[in-house]
Amino acid sequence: MKTKFFALTVLFIVLINTVYSQTTTSSSLADSLRKEGNLKGAIEEFRRWFDSNSSDKRFVFDYACALAQDRQKDSAFKYIYKAIALDTAVYILTDPDFLTIRDDKRWNDFEETLISMLKIKYKNYYKDIELAKQLWKMRAIDQAYYKEIMLAQKKIGMYSTVEFAIWEFKKSLNETNLKNLEDIIETKGWPKISDVGENAAGGAFLIIQHSDYEKQKKYLPTIKALCEIKEANWESYALMYDRIQMNENKPQRYGSQVTFNNSTKSFELYQLEDESKVDEWRKEMGLIPLSEYLAIWGLKFVPKK
Repeated sequence: MKTKFFALTVLFIVLINTVYSQTTTSSSLADSLRKEGNLKGAIEEFRRWFDSNSSDKRFVFDYACALAQDRQKDSAFKYIYKAIALDTAVYILTDPDFLTIRDDKRWNDFEETLISMLKIKYKNYYKDIELAKQLWKMRAIDQAYYKEIMLAQKKIGMYSTVEFAIWEFKKSLNETNLKNLEDIIETKGWPKISDVGENAAGGAFLIIQHSDYEKQKKYLPTIKALCEIKEANWESYALMYDRIQMNENKPQRYGSQVTFNNSTKSFELYQLEDESKVDEWRKEMGLIPLSEYLAIWGLKFVPKK
């Protein structure tokens, strides 16, 4: 019997794939140790290579992530400041690894420092900075614990009690996130890119994407309307459209949804509306060709001509 595996965040998996493909050769062992759950070993490896890689922005960022995950807060703050000096980017504020240091009194100073740098870099891009700060944290919470779930699947196997326990915890976090987002939407409307930036606005999409079918159906027209005025991304619309189609047992249009087949113990592409047109439709949404996307899952796709 085939069981649907809901790709709870395709964007997260793409991000992780991108992050690890950009690391230096010298830090590959540290990255492998992190993915295996061996934080102590990873940190030792990062430390050993730091002197020769101190100007590599991805290396320093990954080092800070590992330190934060290991609750070495003093060192984490030291290297996270080094990371933003090398790469002044907002993604640092949405990384789930840093949830462990967000409750530290030093986080506010760090966040304000990075925001000041971002304002200079992007010429006061963020109109509603307080809302952006809320959404950055909510996005980090939304993305939390997926690596741990994947690690549990790898080490123990799918559908273990450990995996179920993490999912239950994730469910409670998602429910709180959803409530907070709907409060925001009720008072301010859907977060727009022009107000909070693309990263924060994308966080709102992820929260709805990871909610239930009724919420997805409710907000899909809103997302489409915002896409048409360039206040949301068409990629987001495509992912949610496909998710809804799958929930309704209908073929997907853009090929974003992958299922897990219990019989073969492998991932497979959920059925398509039109295999010969899927790449054309994906291109219209700003998505990479389906064959490249499925390669992330270890799947092959040859479109019909």
